[in-house]
Amino acid sequence: MANFGLDDLRVVNPYELAFREAVSAVGGAHVLRSARVFATVADAVADCSLVVGTTAAQRRDLRQPIDRLDNGMLPIREHPGRVALLFGSEKFGLSNDDMSYCHSLLRIPTAPETPSMNLGQAVAVCLYEYARSGTAPARLPRTNPINGADAEQMVKMLLEVLEESGYTNRITAVSTERKIRRWVRRMQLTRRDVPLLLGILRQVLWRFNRKL
Repeated sequence: MANFGLDDLRVVNPYELAFREAVSAVGGAHVLRSARVFATVADAVADCSLVVGTTAAQRRDLRQPIDRLDNGMLPIREHPGRVALLFGSEKFGLSNDDMSYCHSLLRIPTAPETPSMNLGQAVAVCLYEYARSGTAPARLPRTNPINGADAEQMVKMLLEVLEESGYTNRITAVSTERKIRRWVRRMQLTRRDVPLLLGILRQVLWRFNRKL
């Protein structure tokens, strides 16, 4: 991160001992020192209006659009809001639940026989491409996209409406939540849309509760 001029490191539920005792490369100590720790992915990306996950895309039933790294990095640079580039653990990568917080996915075009990369190497390759894409001409960006906190507020209220309507049950609740979370991110809402949509959902909930 320090090599490519980035310093906002956010770590989700790390192994505390290894994380705090890690030794950085020369010039990178400030990145580790200022790193913020979060209990969940939702908390870590709450202020981000674009979340892009990384995956080797091997034997996975992916539900978001996926791009090669070289094609997918320019939209990240052009995005007008705060962007999170999300990496999974060294051993398992991103879970399905992790990926439900992502608007899209990136893959590094590795050889099919050895698709997985060391986490540090994958980060370096992605950030190199990010730095390199800064030389490309920019397009006019979409303005005022909603951040992760607004998106989660929308997800929770939609789930509440679905529960009150009888659409969801205990068996389907987890998969439905992931589907709704991905759907909200695909809609590409702006901050101006949020009060209107939340107001509509509150009115629907009020009607449901009134009938009980």
